[in-house]
Amino acid sequence: MTIQVGDKVPDFELRVMGSNGPEAVRTGDLLAGKTVVMFAVPGAFTPTCSAAHLPGFVVNADKIRAKGVDSIICTSVNDAFVMDAWGKAHNAEDVIMLADGLAEFAEALDLTQDRTAAQMGIRSQRYAMIVDDGIVRLLNIDEKGLESTSAEAILAAL
Repeated sequence: MTIQVGDKVPDFELRVMGSNGPEAVRTGDLLAGKTVVMFAVPGAFTPTCSAAHLPGFVVNADKIRAKGVDSIICTSVNDAFVMDAWGKAHNAEDVIMLADGLAEFAEALDLTQDRTAAQMGIRSQRYAMIVDDGIVRLLNIDEKGLESTSAEAILAAL
């Protein structure tokens, strides 16, 4: 069943790029005791994700933080090297670029999409959440476009 408002976000080990290469981080640690905006994209360097989704959170990071958000996390079914390169390409220093390389986190949330027909494998759906101390306070999912998952939509909901 898809994660719902009021549910606890599952604790998974994922990867971020550290100074010596990919480093393990736990979602439970990233979310504990904090207000976090977490958004997911189907793939790094893909058109909508690169042209609008990630850039919106980069541009609005200060406004989002001013509403009491401790951190902004972007996750995708890509490896830590790709997520790091994509973040650097978009000056996303204020966004944690979290790699869900095996889609395990997306699967645990029941927020995957099967893109094997397009040679892309299992990917995350496009979503955005506001999470308070590990509990989902808001969950928006967009099947197409960015109507409810954009930085502007999340900023309006904070």
